[in-house]
Amino acid sequence: MNSLMLVPPFLPLMLGALAAILLRGWLRNAIMLVTPFIGALNLMGFEHGLFWTYEFMGYALEPVRIDKLSLMFGYLFHLASFIAIVYALHIKDTVQHVAGLAYAASAVGAVFAGDLLTLFVFWELLALTSVFLVWARRTNRAYSSGFRYLIIQVLSGVMLLAGLLIFAQVTGSLRFDDIGLEHGGIAQIGAWLIFFAFGIKCAFPFVHNWLTDAYPEATPTGTIFLASFTTKVAVYAFARGFAGEEILVWIGVTMACFPIFFAVIENDLRRVLAYSLINQIGFMIVGIGIGTAIALNGAVAHAFNDVIFKGLLMMTMGAVLHMTGKINGSELGGLYKSMPKTTILCMVGAASISAFPLFSGFVSKSMIMSAAVAEGYDVVWLLLLFAAAGVFHHAGIKIPYFAFFAHDSGIRTTEPPTNMLIAMTIAAVLCVIFGTFPQQTVYALLPWDANYEPYDITHVLTQLQLLFFSALAFVWLNLRNMYPPELPSTNLDADWFYRKLAPAFLKRFACAVYGVYTKFEESVIALIKRAVQNSYDAEAGQPKGYFAKLWPTETMVVWVAVLLAGYLIIYFF
Repeated sequence: MNSLMLVPPFLPLMLGALAAILLRGWLRNAIMLVTPFIGALNLMGFEHGLFWTYEFMGYALEPVRIDKLSLMFGYLFHLASFIAIVYALHIKDTVQHVAGLAYAASAVGAVFAGDLLTLFVFWELLALTSVFLVWARRTNRAYSSGFRYLIIQVLSGVMLLAGLLIFAQVTGSLRFDDIGLEHGGIAQIGAWLIFFAFGIKCAFPFVHNWLTDAYPEATPTGTIFLASFTTKVAVYAFARGFAGEEILVWIGVTMACFPIFFAVIENDLRRVLAYSLINQIGFMIVGIGIGTAIALNGAVAHAFNDVIFKGLLMMTMGAVLHMTGKINGSELGGLYKSMPKTTILCMVGAASISAFPLFSGFVSKSMIMSAAVAEGYDVVWLLLLFAAAGVFHHAGIKIPYFAFFAHDSGIRTTEPPTNMLIAMTIAAVLCVIFGTFPQQTVYALLPWDANYEPYDITHVLTQLQLLFFSALAFVWLNLRNMYPPELPSTNLDADWFYRKLAPAFLKRFACAVYGVYTKFEESVIALIKRAVQNSYDAEAGQPKGYFAKLWPTETMVVWVAVLLAGYLIIYFF
């Protein structure tokens, strides 16, 4: 196809968002559904290379770069947006429709950006469009978490802007390629600023609470968009700019492990999935940090799979919230009786995220773990094994068990709207196809050349043993009443610093400042009272002192002239 007939990859989705503002009813739904198809067909017409390049303030800007890595994420984002749109067809909320499509367009624009300035523009658009999916729930908690989310996202953009300005000054180029952390002088500061900007959007430890805070407060449909784009754009950015940086291995393994402890005790099932999202991103970051072809392919493939199976789990929990108005595990249970189709679809998502053989998570996760062993990261492999067992506990078992089984909550409802069931079914079918026929589907699109055979006896038996003993542990702990119960509570992790420590510190600081001010005020008042008392003769009934005397008129005229002269001198000099 002639490249002159093509449009920038983000444009079809953005035009769809603009159309959603003006159109209503079935026509808007039709435009929204066809937009991802048009965008995907547009991508198929591109050859590898740079498009629409131009010069800006002496720098070459490359707004569209097409290669295997960007195409992989481009196709993923169009697929994810289509599934999310199908899931959202039953709602009549213009804000969610417009924000969802504009958010997807921003994600597509970011992964095809060939320079850092274009990346920054779409980086900020991701924040500005996605926050409306949180606010669209229209609750006080949603408004508050949305503002916190926006502050952190904008901070990430400011750090990216500062880093790219430093890089542009030092290197004379804005091209977005391998950045790395090995630089000298001020370029080192620029590289680290970009690294931390990516890390915030990737939900690195201690800066991850924007995700667990905002995603569970979004609308049921908005959460599907949120789980698909922001963090995956950050994963793409790391794969493009910092592949092979060893620090990412240890950051990633931390991300894979620590959310398990919070997910196990969390009552809000969408917040459980938010922690699980961080856990899965940890696997991807480990693969990027290892930096070999198999590891990078595993990270990218896992990002692709995670959007589908995590989206499926988010959709099932969104369906539960939509139909019952409840999402806490302590308030649910027994829903398999009235929502059997949703239950089965949830179990497919649970099997996929738990990496059961023949489901999508098995192949990509085993690629990353095999790469860790091959490169001598034995401790990392053990920790990832622990993380894999943990995710089976909190996402593979806990989510379907406490939502659909466990105790009977007495809630009786119906299946969600047909469009929601269709979207979940599409995702479930893809989970099975990608897991059963990996070489003929996602893995044929992987950017790096590497041979890997996932379905050998060692990989399959190791994973089945892991899953068997993890399930056995859950059953034993549950029978012994040792598994953390689902309790109505608010669990704090790193947000303890700004929810508890910071307010307590500020309260003490404010009390100390107020105490000092009070003593100063009392001293000043006492001083003024003393001065007044010393300037008045109570017995004579008149003021006393040098300045209280009666002065001749000519003396006062002299003083006025002196003051006027002094004012003029100050004014002119």
